[in-house]
Amino acid sequence: MTTGFSSNSCRFADYFVICGLDTESGLEPDELSGENFEQSPLRRTFKSKVLAHYPENVEWNPFDQDAVGMLCMPKGLAFRTQVDTREPQFHSFIITREDGSRTYGFALTFFEEVTSKQICSAMQTLYHMHNAEQYDILHTPATSPQGPEDAAPRPFPPLPPRQLPRPQPTLQAAPAISRLQRFNSYDISRDTLFVSKCICLIAPMAFTQASRKVLQQLHLAVTAPKPPPLPLESYIYNVLYEVPLPPAGRSLKFSGVYGPVVCQRPSTAELPLFDFAMAEVFDLLGVENVIQLFTCALLEIQILLYSQHYHRLMAVAESITALMFPFQWQHVYVPILPASLLHFLDAPVPYLMGLHSNGQDDRTNLELPQEANLCFVDIDNHFIELPEDLPQFPNKLEFIQEISEVLVSFDMAPEGNLLRTSAAQAKFLVGGGGGFRAPDMFPDNRNANLASSPLNSYLLRENETIARLQALVKRTGLSLEKQLDVREDSSSNKDSRVQCDQEELLMHQINIQVREVFANRFTQMFADYEVFVIQPSQDKESWFTNRDQMQNFDKASFLSDQPEPYLPFLSRFLETQMFASFIDGKILCHDEEDKEHSLRVFDARVDKIRMLNVRTPTLRTSMYQRCTNIEEAEKAIEMRVTKMDHTALHPHLLDMRIGQGRYQQGFFPRLQSDVLSAGPTSNKWAKRSAPAQWRRRDRQKQHAEHLYLDNDQREKYIQEARNLGTTIRQPKLSNLSPSVIAHTNWKFVEGLLKECRNKTKRMLVEKMGREAVELGHGEVSITGVEENTLIASLCDLLERIWSHGLQVKQGKSALWSHLLHYQESKEKNDATPGGLGPPGFIHDSERRKSDGGCAMPPLKVSLIQDMRHIQNISEIKTDVGKARAWVRLSMEKKLLSRHLKQLLSDHELTKKLYKRYAFLRCDDEKEQFLYHLLSFNAVDYFCFTNVFTTIMIPYHVLVVSSKKLGGSMFTANPWVCVSGELAETGVLQVPRNTLEITFECQNLGKLTTVQIGHDNTGLYAKWLVESVVVRNEITGHTYKFPCGRWLGKGVDDGSQERILVGELVTASAENDERMCRTPPMQQSPGMMRRFVTISPSSKPKLNTGQIQEGVGEAINGIVKHFHKPEKERGSLTLLLCGEYGLVWALEQVFQHGFKSPRLFKNVFIWDFLEKSQVHFQNAEQRGVSLDENWQTRVSDFCRFMRAINSTSRNIGKDGKFQMLVCLGARDHLLHHWIALLADCPITAQMYEEIAMIKEHSLVNSLIRVLQTLQEFNITLEASLVKGVGI
Repeated sequence: MTTGFSSNSCRFADYFVICGLDTESGLEPDELSGENFEQSPLRRTFKSKVLAHYPENVEWNPFDQDAVGMLCMPKGLAFRTQVDTREPQFHSFIITREDGSRTYGFALTFFEEVTSKQICSAMQTLYHMHNAEQYDILHTPATSPQGPEDAAPRPFPPLPPRQLPRPQPTLQAAPAISRLQRFNSYDISRDTLFVSKCICLIAPMAFTQASRKVLQQLHLAVTAPKPPPLPLESYIYNVLYEVPLPPAGRSLKFSGVYGPVVCQRPSTAELPLFDFAMAEVFDLLGVENVIQLFTCALLEIQILLYSQHYHRLMAVAESITALMFPFQWQHVYVPILPASLLHFLDAPVPYLMGLHSNGQDDRTNLELPQEANLCFVDIDNHFIELPEDLPQFPNKLEFIQEISEVLVSFDMAPEGNLLRTSAAQAKFLVGGGGGFRAPDMFPDNRNANLASSPLNSYLLRENETIARLQALVKRTGLSLEKQLDVREDSSSNKDSRVQCDQEELLMHQINIQVREVFANRFTQMFADYEVFVIQPSQDKESWFTNRDQMQNFDKASFLSDQPEPYLPFLSRFLETQMFASFIDGKILCHDEEDKEHSLRVFDARVDKIRMLNVRTPTLRTSMYQRCTNIEEAEKAIEMRVTKMDHTALHPHLLDMRIGQGRYQQGFFPRLQSDVLSAGPTSNKWAKRSAPAQWRRRDRQKQHAEHLYLDNDQREKYIQEARNLGTTIRQPKLSNLSPSVIAHTNWKFVEGLLKECRNKTKRMLVEKMGREAVELGHGEVSITGVEENTLIASLCDLLERIWSHGLQVKQGKSALWSHLLHYQESKEKNDATPGGLGPPGFIHDSERRKSDGGCAMPPLKVSLIQDMRHIQNISEIKTDVGKARAWVRLSMEKKLLSRHLKQLLSDHELTKKLYKRYAFLRCDDEKEQFLYHLLSFNAVDYFCFTNVFTTIMIPYHVLVVSSKKLGGSMFTANPWVCVSGELAETGVLQVPRNTLEITFECQNLGKLTTVQIGHDNTGLYAKWLVESVVVRNEITGHTYKFPCGRWLGKGVDDGSQERILVGELVTASAENDERMCRTPPMQQSPGMMRRFVTISPSSKPKLNTGQIQEGVGEAINGIVKHFHKPEKERGSLTLLLCGEYGLVWALEQVFQHGFKSPRLFKNVFIWDFLEKSQVHFQNAEQRGVSLDENWQTRVSDFCRFMRAINSTSRNIGKDGKFQMLVCLGARDHLLHHWIALLADCPITAQMYEEIAMIKEHSLVNSLIRVLQTLQEFNITLEASLVKGVGI
C-alpha cells in the first residue's frame, strides 16, 4: 500500500541498483546468514555487494546501502553450474523509515557466468577441502575401532566391533565413492560456474507490475542474441529521470526496451494503490486461511510468514495489510527478514515478518522464541498455525461465501490450489500474478482450476466450511459455467481497446473486487463510529501530553450496540493500536483537506451507507450486507487502462562518448555513471508538480498530522502517537554491532514496561469505574467480554515478557515453562528431609487471612499449590492454556504480583533460563513491572470463576452456631444447600458434632444463597445459628451468610429452615493482621441488620423519613441492576433479600406503628397478612360488589397467600413474608397489595394511628415508588421460591 510513501519524489523511480559478486574482494562467506559449512560450497552463501547505484543520492530518499544490499539478495550470492536450473526470479521488498514512511524495491535476480579465474579456482579449492572432510567422515566409522583411542573426535558413533562386517575394504569403499561423486559437483576443467546478480529499482510507490516489466525487458536486452535498439543507459536514464509518477486517478504509458509499460494510479476517492497479485495469495492459502490470517493481523498478533520465495512473502504481507483498509498496521513490519536479523524474532512486540525457508527444513526444526501468541503461516504448504482462542471474524461464513463467489467468477478455487507443482509455481510467479488465466500455462492434471469445475475438487469434501459454501452456492443458483462464459465474451470485446496485457487487467479486476468486499465489511461494521469518538475537551497540546491516559473512543457504548456474536472479535479489536491510531487521526483532522487519504475515503463510504439506510435501532442485527460498489470501482480501472492520460518521453540517445554503451551478450554491463548520475537540468513536469507534491507529502505522512501545530509539536505528536505501544517499526539493517542489538533490546524492555503500565492502568480504570458505579457513583463502563479481552491481552503481554531473551525455548508458553522449572526445583528441595509441611507451601506466618471473623483456618498462600490446581483441571490441554488459567487464578486471588515476585526471586533459575539482556534480568524494570501488577489487588476479579464454569471445585462449609444458648444440646440433624449463579448443590447433610463439611461439585459461580434447616428430631430440636461460611478451596473466595435466628418449632417464628443471603468477605484487615496475631474483633452487624434479628417487639423504631429512604434505596438498587449490561449484573437476590434489600425495607413499613401485643407473645407481620386474607375471603364470599380491579387484586393476594401457606417447607413466618415480597415483585403486584392492605379494616385494628400504612400521602408515594419495578422482568433464584407452585 502507498501509505506514507516518500512522495517528495515525483519520479517513477529514485534509484537503479546493481548488486552481485565483487571480484576485487573475492569470496567472503556470509556467516550471518546462518548457513552451515557441512553444505557443499555451491550450496553455501557468500556476501554480495552493491556494485553500483544511480544516481549517487536524492535528497528526499537518501540511499541506504546496507538495507538495499541486504534486501536485494537476502541470502547473499548463490552459485550454480550448467547442470542446475537458472531461472530469473523477481521479488519486491520494502524499507520502512523511522517515521513510518516506506520506500519500495523491485529486484530481478538472474545468473551470469563467472569469468574471473581467481573466483573459479577459489571455488575449486573449497570443493577439494570439502571433499576431503566428507571423505574423512565417511571413513571414520570403519577405521576408528582399530585406531588409537585418542583419535580425533568422531562425528558419528562407531559401530561396536562385533557388528563390523568382515571384508572391510570393499564394502566401505563403494558408498564412499558414490557419495563423493555426489559431493564433487564442480570441476574447473569441466564445469561452467554461474553466480547470481541482481538489478533493482528503488521507487516511492509500489508499481510492482510496471517495475517487473522494466527489469525483465532490461534483462532480456542483455541475454538476447541481437543488441537492443539503444544502449541500456538510455532506457535506465529514461526510467530514472523522464518517467513521472502518474497523478492520482490517471494512467501513464512509457517505453521499456521492447514494449510499452503501463501503470495507473487510483483517484483520491478510490481505495489506495495496490499492485500485487492478490489472486496468488488466495491461490496459495485458500479463503478460509486468508480470513484467519486477516483476523490475526487485525488483533495485532505476532505473525510469521514462511516460504521459499521472497516474492510470496511480500505478496502475502502486502495483501493482508492492504485488506485492512482503513486501518494500518502499526508495529514491526519486515516482510523479508534477512538471515542476519533472525535474532529479531525475539522481539516482544506484535510483528509481521517473513522468513525465508530453504525448502529442506520442515516446521518442526524451526526454533521460534515465542509461540504463545503466534500465527505461523507456511505459505508453500498451504498451512496456517493459529494462536489459541482466536475469536471469529464477524459473519465469517457469509463473508467467506461472498469472497468465494468473486474468486469463482474468475475461475479460481476458493480453497486455494494445493495441486500445483513447484515448477508450475515458478512460472506462475515470473509470468506475473494472474497468469493462471492462460489455459496453456499448465497441463490439465496439474491445475485444479482448469481441470474441472473448481468447486468439485477433493478438498471440498475434506473441508466442512467449504462444503457448506458449496451448498450455499447451489442454493443461490449461482452457475459457475455461465459466469465464466459471460466473462470470456466480455474479455474478447475488450481486447481491441485495453492498453495493458489482458493478464494485468485481470489482476486489477480480481484485486479490486476482493478489496471492495473486505472494505465493505468495515464500512458496515463501523458505519456509525463517529458518534462514539470522544473529542478532547482540552487544547491539543495538553491532549498530546496526556495521550496515553485519554480514552478516545466510547468502547462500552459502541459494544453495547453490537450484535452479540460480534463481541469477542470487536472487544479485542477496539483495544488494538491500529484502532487507536485510526481514531487519533479522526480527532486531529478539522476538515476534509486535513484528512489522511484512507480516512477520507472511508468517511465518504460511511456517509454513503448512512444515506442509503438511515440507521435505526432495529438495524442492530447481524444482517449481512453485501458489497454493492464493485462495478463502479472496476469501471474506474478499466477506463484508465483503456484511455491513457499521459505518455512519457521515449528513451533517446544520450550524450555518450564513442565506445561507451557496448556490451557483451549474457553479461549485464558496468553502466556509464557519468551519464546516469544526474537528470536533465530543466524538467517541466518536475518543476510544475513540486508544490503539489510537497502538499501531498504533508498530508500523507503515516499519521494525519495536525496542520494547526508548529513543526516541532507535529513531529513530537507523530513520534508519540506511533510509539504508544511500540518503539521500533523495522530493525536497523545497516549496523549490526552488538551495541546496536543491545540498544534495540533495551528499546524493547522500555516498550514492554510502558505497555505494562498502560495495560494495568486501563484495566484498573475499567474496574474501578465499574465498582464506583456499584457504590452509586459514575456510570458503568465495562462488560464481561471487555474484561476478558483485557485479561487476555495481559496474558499475552506476560507471555511476550517471558519469552524476551530466552536461552532455550521449551514448550509453547515461556511463562508456563518457567513455572514448571520452578516447581521442579522446589519439589526437589522439599523432598529433602529438612522440608516441613507439604511441598512448596509458605509456612504459617505467611498465611493469607481471608476473614478474621469466620472461624475457618485460612488458606495457605502457595504458588506451587495454585499450579497444581491448574494441572488437575483436565479440560485445559495446552501449556498456553495452563499459563492463562494460572494468571486468571492468581488475579482472582490477588496474588499475581506476589507469585511472580516469588518466581523471579530464584535468581539462579532466571540466570539459567534467560540471556543477560532479557527483560526479566533488568532489575529496575522488573521491580516496576511487579509494582504495576500489584495495583490489581485494589479490585475484585472473577476472571477464573467466570471462565472455567464446568470444572470441579472443592468447597468448605462451616456452620457457626451460638454456643451460649443450648447449641451443645442440639439433637436434630442439620443440612445445607448452597446455590450460586451457575448451579446449586442439592441437600448436603452436615455432621452435628463438627458442623463443617468439604465437598466437591461443579463450579457454582459466585455464591448467592444458602438454605439451612434440620429434620426436627430428638429431644432438643431448637438451634440458634449465627452464620454459615462457605469457601471456594481453589480461589479462596469466602462467603458469609449471616443468620442470627432460631431454627425450631415453638421458638422465634417457628421456622425449621431459612434462606440466607450472603456476600463475599473481603480481606480488609489483611495488613493489620500480619502485625498482630490476635484475631480482630468480629465486626458487628450493621445497625439496620441488628434490629431485624431481635424479636419484633423490642426493635428500635425508625421514623417515617428513614423508612421512606430505605425503600427508595432498595428500589434504586434494583433499577440500577437492570440498567447494567447483562454480563455485569450482580446478585438480584442480594438486592431483594439481603441487608437493606426490598424485603427488609417493606418489613420496616409494616413494622411501623404495629401495636405491640401483650407480654411473651410475638406477633409477626405474617399474622397480620393472614388476618387480612381471611377478611378478604369473607368479603368475596359475601359477594361485596366492588369494582373488577379490586376483585382481581383480592383474588391474586389470596391465591399467593394460600400457595405460600400450603408449602411443605417449614420456612417460618418471616420466611413466608420474604417469599410473598419476592413473588409480588416478580409478578408486579406489590403496589396493588399495598393499596389493598391500606384500606383493609384489619389494619385499623392492628396499627396505631401514627402508622405509616394509615397515612394516605405516604402510602401513595410508596405505591408510586413500587410501580417503577413494573418495567423490569424479575427472575427469582430457584432457592427463593422452592415448593411454591405459582
